[in-house]
Amino acid sequence: MKTMISAASMAALLAMVGTSAMAQSADWRTDFSGPYIGVFAGYTDKNDDSKETLRFDRNLDGNFGDPVRTPAGADAFSPGFCDGAAKATTAADGCDGDSAGAQAGIRAGYDFQFGKLVLGVVGDYSAVWQEDSVTGFSSTPAAYVFSRNVDSMAAARLRAGFVAGPALIYGTGGVAYAKVENSFDTSNGANSFTETVDEDDADGWQAGGGIEYKLAPNLSVTGEYLYTSLEPGDYNIRVGQGTAPATNPFILAPNTTGTDMIRSNSKFGLHALNIGMSVRF
Repeated sequence: MKTMISAASMAALLAMVGTSAMAQSADWRTDFSGPYIGVFAGYTDKNDDSKETLRFDRNLDGNFGDPVRTPAGADAFSPGFCDGAAKATTAADGCDGDSAGAQAGIRAGYDFQFGKLVLGVVGDYSAVWQEDSVTGFSSTPAAYVFSRNVDSMAAARLRAGFVAGPALIYGTGGVAYAKVENSFDTSNGANSFTETVDEDDADGWQAGGGIEYKLAPNLSVTGEYLYTSLEPGDYNIRVGQGTAPATNPFILAPNTTGTDMIRSNSKFGLHALNIGMSVRF
């Protein structure tokens, strides 16, 4: 009798342990609460800026939109503009389009789970390799190239999602900050060119979404898309006389001091497709 009771008790205990183990097994697949750290890397690309141009301030009053004209009154930039860096000095040669870039970084966050709803905060920092150039062609002929490169970026975002089995499907959005390096190049060897940079910092916002998938109790993989809109500081080129004659379009009377030149699009839009891996605690 004791043997039968003991056997029955053992069977019940094993059943309870098995049920508990199954519950725990199911729990980790659907549990996205708590802190985590991880790494990520991916592909980046900038917005299509095919309509971007250069803008000019001939009378140096701070308002850009003045035409630069030849002594005969023609538009000195009649050959036009193109997205990317000039291949040569004339518009007929065209431009090399900006290549896609890449980024790699680290992140950390904390999630709160309410049933199938997950709310959290996440911050990340990444090194970025992405260039954005625009070229203007003058009738001289000459090419004027403005370029900017995102070197690094940090972001802090909220995220919200719902659990579907071992997957968390989420949306995310917040603020972004980046280091941007500006540069200028021209085939014009006559005029002088002086650059003015308000700052190399760029503030903006970031939004996107993705899927996080649990592989183990403390390990998950993520695939996500993020769009970042940055507003870099003003980057201005003052074109002076240099060795050019007094009939040069940039220094024609009544303003013989020179002309300020900027790119028309002050915003830097960046698309990113990232994959990552996180360890949860």
